[in-house]
Amino acid sequence: MVQTGNSLFKQPSFSKYWTGRILSSTSFQMLSVAIGWQMYDLTHDAFSLGLVGLAQFIPMVMLTLVVGQAADRFDRQRILLVCQFIEGVVAALLLYGNLAGWIDREMILLAAAIIGACRAFEGPTSSALLPQLVSKSILAQAISLTTMAGQTAQILGPTLGGVLFSLGPNFVYSTAAAALLLASILTFLIRIEQAPVRKAEPVTLRSMLMGLEFVYKHPVILGTISLDLFAVLLGGATALLPIFAQDILHVGPWGLGLLRTAPAVGALIVSIFLAYFPLQKAAGLKLFGALAVFGLATMLFAVSTNIIVSIIALLLIGGSDVISVVIRSSLVQLQTPDEMRGRVNAVNSLFIGTSNQLGEFESGTVAGLLGPVPAAFIGGIGTVLIAGLWMILFPSIRKIKSLTDQ
Repeated sequence: MVQTGNSLFKQPSFSKYWTGRILSSTSFQMLSVAIGWQMYDLTHDAFSLGLVGLAQFIPMVMLTLVVGQAADRFDRQRILLVCQFIEGVVAALLLYGNLAGWIDREMILLAAAIIGACRAFEGPTSSALLPQLVSKSILAQAISLTTMAGQTAQILGPTLGGVLFSLGPNFVYSTAAAALLLASILTFLIRIEQAPVRKAEPVTLRSMLMGLEFVYKHPVILGTISLDLFAVLLGGATALLPIFAQDILHVGPWGLGLLRTAPAVGALIVSIFLAYFPLQKAAGLKLFGALAVFGLATMLFAVSTNIIVSIIALLLIGGSDVISVVIRSSLVQLQTPDEMRGRVNAVNSLFIGTSNQLGEFESGTVAGLLGPVPAAFIGGIGTVLIAGLWMILFPSIRKIKSLTDQ
């Protein structure tokens, strides 16, 4: 594993891709901390905080079919570059708005929507681009390293965002803008190792829906990603972290950064463990077990009034969640032909985005009605129930022994 990783980093295209992805993902996490905290600081309203998640989710849903078609028909590298550049411009505009003193609730929601639209394109396109940079024989290792890069970004981003926000939101927005500009430059410098053969098929509703059709015809993929959708939708307590940090744990922006970092730390630990000890037996049953841990840890976080206990709970949430990430990513990349990767990855990203952004809206809405503690606790119970229900609805997942046999 280490030798393969070293050889991958010696490939200029992959190293630029990997570094650019860390910069882009880190910037997104920093912006999420700043936007969430600033929204709640301006409004002190849980529903407005939930609207930030909804503003990112709506473009993802509306653009799913367009994103997949674009990634399969046009230059993926160029799409990725444009997305990173626009996100950098949005960060710069947020910086200007703070300096000029006219940033408000509506501007924050607009910025979240634009970032959501860019991420809608960037996620599937970036995933579909990876197989063009490395050979198929080392694609699994590249996926593992890319997954670890994402977790590293989720560790660095919230922590850095929280620390910089404690100095002032301008520090977050300026740093994010610079990092996104550098990411776009690195993406521009990538040289494609395996240029795909594009088919000149007409853009039709049928061609746009082929990603959904592919997922529907593969019950294991459908069951796995829908399980992630509903489980994280109900257990999305991370949207309420600003409320818990400010009103329950009383730890301020620095504490919010620690809380947002904890799930990524847990995910990174499990990612490293899985890299050396892959799921070789009863992978399906371990997936359901991980979801049960996810729900129980969410319940623990909900009732905790101690930041150490809350961090432990969030570590368990992140560690259990990454199991489904590894399974889903491996299935999607290794079983999908290149000419379909954009559309299938767009569907996959829709499920991921739904479980995160729509989960934030759901958590914020329920918290506005019942309070943050009941909202998070009920969500944890729902996650455990979903895991049990999916074992019945998708027996093919329960029967998975090893990912390499799929």
